[in-house]
Amino acid sequence: MPNGREATASEYRRGEQRGFSYIGLLLMIAIAGVGLAAVGMRWHHQLRAEKEKQLLFVGHQYRAAIASYQAANPSGVNMYPASLDDLLLDKRYPNIKRHLRKRYDDPITGSAEWGLIRQRGRIIGIYSLSTERPIKQAGFASDDRGFKGASRYSQWVFGQELLEPEEAPTPGVGATRR
Repeated sequence: MPNGREATASEYRRGEQRGFSYIGLLLMIAIAGVGLAAVGMRWHHQLRAEKEKQLLFVGHQYRAAIASYQAANPSGVNMYPASLDDLLLDKRYPNIKRHLRKRYDDPITGSAEWGLIRQRGRIIGIYSLSTERPIKQAGFASDDRGFKGASRYSQWVFGQELLEPEEAPTPGVGATRR
């Protein structure tokens, strides 16, 4: 001891225990960090699942709007829209006809841009431009049965299956994906 006397047994034991509180505090911080990381990962998963549900809803809205546009043909000729704006205001009619209330953003990417499936210059379907892997892999409605096992959201195509097999576009011939 600095004052020249020897330390008693109780003073000596207290000196050995000084670092224990610090180690306990570090251990508690590490446990809290792991817990917060687990909560963050779960929250991120729930957020993605919610965005995925929104994508299915929005995709169904576009699919129904494309079908409505195609079915509402004043000239009797089956036509698909040339642009997504045609779904908002159908100019084939003298009065206002809307097949879609508003343009929806892609919930996965947050962008207003969609991939478009075209045949003969007309839109027959849309898809997300996201390359993320979908959470949902099975249990789809019958209209979405083609989504089963998809490795990317961009494989979820919301469109019409009204084409006859001989008219079905082949990649690079009459159909474009952009």
